[in-house]
Amino acid sequence: MIIISVGIDIGTTTTQLVISRLTIKNTAPGSSIPRMEITGKEVLYRSEIYFTPLFGHEIVDSEAIAAIVAKEYGKAALTPDKIDTGAVIITGETAKKENAKKIAESMAGLAGDFVVATAGVNLESVLAGKGSGAAAYSKQRHRVTVNIDIGGGTSNIAVFEEGRVIDTACINIGGHLLEFERNGDKITYISEPARAVLRTCALSWQAGDRVDLEELKKIALVMAECVVESATSGNYSELAQELMMTPALTMDYHVQEIMLSGGVADFVYDGFTPISVAQVTRYGDIGPLLGWAVNQVLSSRGIVPERPGETIRATVIGAGTHSVNISGSTITVSETALPMRNITVVSPFSGEIPERPEEIAVRVQHAVQRVINDGSSETVALAMEGPRMITFNAIQNLATGLAGGMAEFIAKDKPLIVVLFKDCAKVLGQTLQLKLGEDVDIVCIDQVEAGEGDYIDIGKPIMGGRVVPVVVKTLVFANNGV
Repeated sequence: MIIISVGIDIGTTTTQLVISRLTIKNTAPGSSIPRMEITGKEVLYRSEIYFTPLFGHEIVDSEAIAAIVAKEYGKAALTPDKIDTGAVIITGETAKKENAKKIAESMAGLAGDFVVATAGVNLESVLAGKGSGAAAYSKQRHRVTVNIDIGGGTSNIAVFEEGRVIDTACINIGGHLLEFERNGDKITYISEPARAVLRTCALSWQAGDRVDLEELKKIALVMAECVVESATSGNYSELAQELMMTPALTMDYHVQEIMLSGGVADFVYDGFTPISVAQVTRYGDIGPLLGWAVNQVLSSRGIVPERPGETIRATVIGAGTHSVNISGSTITVSETALPMRNITVVSPFSGEIPERPEEIAVRVQHAVQRVINDGSSETVALAMEGPRMITFNAIQNLATGLAGGMAEFIAKDKPLIVVLFKDCAKVLGQTLQLKLGEDVDIVCIDQVEAGEGDYIDIGKPIMGGRVVPVVVKTLVFANNGV
């Protein structure tokens, strides 16, 4: 089966889309329950990269966004009825704009069954790290890898170990926080985060002022120091602390590689050398100069960043795609809670599940808070492989830990959703129900593989209640087969 998928990224500075062709096949033996998987991915078309259309600095121009999408469909020789699925991701400062929700809703009606997300900063960090190739690199090279995605309004940081995210953070620094007349030295806009940087540098610039290159370099280097600090150090300057949008990285791991993505990253890797203000402000901001400054700061610390597969297209190089599955036949579901759609998947464990319930609870709570507290999602599914050995004690400890870690969220009348790869959902679900009581909706399914940053749909039970249809909506990234 072939499906066509579109991904649309509406960011602080740029908007773009990519169209992909996905091959889906039943990989199960003929006598088994069907298991549908994506077996092939091919990027058919990459759009131009547009500046995100805004009215002033607070309102996204929804009509202009729709016109961009329609224009690019035409250039790709596709009509909306030919698109089967896709993802619309609203990221960075754009996600804060007054009508971001309206944009998401209007994009959802384009075609197919779109995943639509106003990405909170932690979710955006994960998506960028997948798109750049940092997640895959960490798995292939067995090295803890930090991806820093420097965009127009924020720098999103994700740490990956063996392909899984283990930490995220975000700092309010990007290349578009100071705006200029293109190819000119006249300031047209200063954002609040940029004003904080100016205060630190003892500068009192205002819109309309003209600046020179040395002053701009000073600003860019201070911004770059904050970005690098936030991704590599537990010791933050007062400015970095002020600009952090999330808790700091835990730093309870040893970082072995650093990658950079986002629109600023190309200026880090390509050896950009600033020689004039006009050259720096070619895009109406200081993105190129921030890239130069990040390179300078990394070099001063002896850090040589690994080049990713994608930079400016990292966050959504592909689209939301459907990996259709049938759950295992040993499951526990509260039928009244189904169907459920577009549930954000989080992976609490980067490796084996801890043995102690207390540690399980802490990991679960930390993972869920990443996407609940920043507004990325209201309902989550906990994805994990399952206990190393499926024993009575292992199931009891896992159930106790899950119940403890999710206590705060269950109290808000949300179901407890667990997605396992190993075939043990029925016994785990029954144990959870005994611990939490009949008033709590439990959805515990197995033989489904989902990962951090995916979205999942779970349908009503079929085949006499023995299985449920599951759709895992992941993001397809074009990075040497990743």
